[in-house]
Amino acid sequence: MSGTGGTIGEDTGADHGTGSGRRAERGTADVVWSGSWVAERLGVGLVGDGELRELLGLALRRNPKRAHLLVSNVLGKHVPQRPSVVYGAGVELGRRVRALLGEDGARRAVVLGYAETATGLGHSVADGLGAAPYLHSTRRPVPGVTRAGGFEEAHSHATSHLLLPEDPELLAAGPGSALVLVDDEFSTGNTVLNTIRALHERYPRDHYVIVALVDMRSPADRGRLTEFAAEIGARVDLVARNTGTVTLPDGVLEKGQALVAERERQQPDDRPVGAARRPHTRLDLPWPAGVPDGGRHGFTDAHRALLEPALPALADRVARALGDGPRRVLVLGFEELMYAPLRLATALEERTDAEVRYSTTTRSPVLAVDDPGYAIRTRLVFPAHDDPADGPGERYAYNVAGAGFDAVVLVVDSAADTPALHAPGGLLDRLAPHTEQVLLAVIPSYVPGAPAPERQEEAPMQLPEPLRGPAFSSYAPDEVGWLLQDLSDTRLEAPTEEREEAIQSGGAHYAESLPVEYQPSAEYQELFKSALALSAARIARAVGTVTETVLAERGPRPVLVSLARAGTPVGVLMRRWARARRGLDLPHYAVSIVRGRGIDANALRWLAEHHDPGDVVFVDGWTGKGAITRELAAAIAEFEKAGGVAGFNPEIAVLADPGGCVRTYGTREDFLIPSACLNSTVSGLISRTVLRADLVGPYDFHGAKFYRELAGADVSGFFLDTVAARFDEVADAVDAEVKELLAADRAPTWEGWAAVERISEEYGIHDVNLVKPGVGETTRVLLRRVPWKILARRGAGPDLDHIRLLAEQRGVPVEEVDSLPYTCVGLIHPKYTRGATGADGKAVESA
Repeated sequence: MSGTGGTIGEDTGADHGTGSGRRAERGTADVVWSGSWVAERLGVGLVGDGELRELLGLALRRNPKRAHLLVSNVLGKHVPQRPSVVYGAGVELGRRVRALLGEDGARRAVVLGYAETATGLGHSVADGLGAAPYLHSTRRPVPGVTRAGGFEEAHSHATSHLLLPEDPELLAAGPGSALVLVDDEFSTGNTVLNTIRALHERYPRDHYVIVALVDMRSPADRGRLTEFAAEIGARVDLVARNTGTVTLPDGVLEKGQALVAERERQQPDDRPVGAARRPHTRLDLPWPAGVPDGGRHGFTDAHRALLEPALPALADRVARALGDGPRRVLVLGFEELMYAPLRLATALEERTDAEVRYSTTTRSPVLAVDDPGYAIRTRLVFPAHDDPADGPGERYAYNVAGAGFDAVVLVVDSAADTPALHAPGGLLDRLAPHTEQVLLAVIPSYVPGAPAPERQEEAPMQLPEPLRGPAFSSYAPDEVGWLLQDLSDTRLEAPTEEREEAIQSGGAHYAESLPVEYQPSAEYQELFKSALALSAARIARAVGTVTETVLAERGPRPVLVSLARAGTPVGVLMRRWARARRGLDLPHYAVSIVRGRGIDANALRWLAEHHDPGDVVFVDGWTGKGAITRELAAAIAEFEKAGGVAGFNPEIAVLADPGGCVRTYGTREDFLIPSACLNSTVSGLISRTVLRADLVGPYDFHGAKFYRELAGADVSGFFLDTVAARFDEVADAVDAEVKELLAADRAPTWEGWAAVERISEEYGIHDVNLVKPGVGETTRVLLRRVPWKILARRGAGPDLDHIRLLAEQRGVPVEEVDSLPYTCVGLIHPKYTRGATGADGKAVESA
């Protein structure tokens, strides 16, 4: 449940048990549970859902506050794990938070992770939210950085947490800004309560969301969160992957301490003396300039946009340094430095045939017992090597020795690349006997206010010139320049149902693949032509109105930049109007913008190098609920914040604005724009844009394909010529309409967004991304996604003929409703799986 003081995710399964048995079932095979050794000797029980024992093991530690340690198998701290599993666990939690907050709330949220174990988990959760900035607490003070807060961790061996954001306003609570707090486990709740209490006094807000891999509160602790929320007058939600409880018999702390002392007396010193030293290889990674090494001082969406495309090249550098020999590789992070090594490891996992695992060193002392029923089998001990503020001490790497790794890639920041790291008995020395190859990969430490280090690679090549027809697109070369890279020879298409399942399950972003191009039937092509004949004059009038409004308010020579690809036919028509009616030859370019990823920053850089950013007018076809309108505004702000050229106006000019999302439009009617009826065959034979890390590098434009093979079905020129032929007859009406509009209040009403939120709740979807309002967006749902049902305004006329035909072909019900602010709304199948809808992708007809 949710609400004030409410929690979610508190019960994730009904398969409960004590967890004290020696074996745990996984599928049809029995495996030894890695908590059974502790459970048998101390009577510690693990009660929870069916996956809990796969997620957690148990160990014992030298700690005066809590003897047992819950050892996560997906955190990437103590247990080497596939990096995709570690990263995916955090991203999936982030997507659940995004669903809880909604798209707008997710964008305004701030994510805070806990040092040291949850710094990578928190950063992954922030990635799952989309554009949320991220900060993690730290135990490393940084001279010159003002402390924004701090708190204590009750059961930890090292308690003091510092908050050191570079931007002092990062934690400030703007309207509707939720604070998302991420830790690996939620046990007593004391750490979270300490945090919220400290931050609420300085940055009060209305909503907090707690995120953890496991919620392990005792029954006595479960009511405290609700009481605390009521005390501070804020809503507190909980999102957890799994739920359970640890049962502890009386005297377990003392018994555990005695058992640890006994076992340590029996164990030989695990720091061999006189072992032969093996040389290691050093690699200084060319980290993207200006990108922090993690979230210690804050990590924004602008940083994310710079890091993501750089990861494949960084992983390739690591792979080349390793050579072809290693078949089993460990990427080993360093204490709080978890995210950067994790993302390097995920990229390496994708780009090499080797088996890649990921874990990190820690300051937490844990007993090692070489038993399959114990979570910490081996331990390497070495001195701290980053000059810690609390003085020298031991540090640990668990489950590395004896794990059979051919190579270990140790990733540290430059502040930790000290003589202590390289000294006899240091971490490099301790790793050497346990692997054939040690590669030290060093990332430059990020210090706020310090100049970015010079790149160690050659300066990037100059950005390429725009692509133009007929080499790229069926448009004439002067109609539009595409600020894209040509991916025509790359296979990117996937079946609609397969894409939908991957997108909704979190396995892929929609921009990482392309839908198979819809091939219209003869009946549908005739429907397009008849719809165009009926609406050409109405479209021409809207083109004239929006163009004249732009010239009046943004002129005299605006630079049209259409958002590919729906905006591109509109941009071409606006350019034709300006030339036919005003004698102006306006520049026109097409750029990529991706929901959740922002606009192509390299395209903005190219535009700034060739034009005054103040002259740029972004153009799109229509508005639905306004998601891209908001995306563009946020992306421009992030671009400037990251050092990009200032001056771009994020307002969009559109042909139709049924959602009430912009102030520059041709009409606010929701009518059929025939260019929405088709895909590439009405858009210059260009695909949707693609953004995928292995295809788009740090100095590349986003990509797209040119479907030359569809030239026989291309109606792009026919559409443009048919509309342009009506310019003269609508000129007088345009003049009158523009005069009226320029004097009117055209402020966005966001009526469409409110309607979408209402529909999402009324139909039990609870995700505004699956509600696509307006004729254009509904058409896209039927052409590209797995539709569930179509809502049509009762009495809607010929504007919906093509919708009804497509719905009939896909087996999708059309439901007529009253009081719909749009002509129609397309609902994507919620929680889609091929098993739920049938292999043909047809919708389930019952709600």
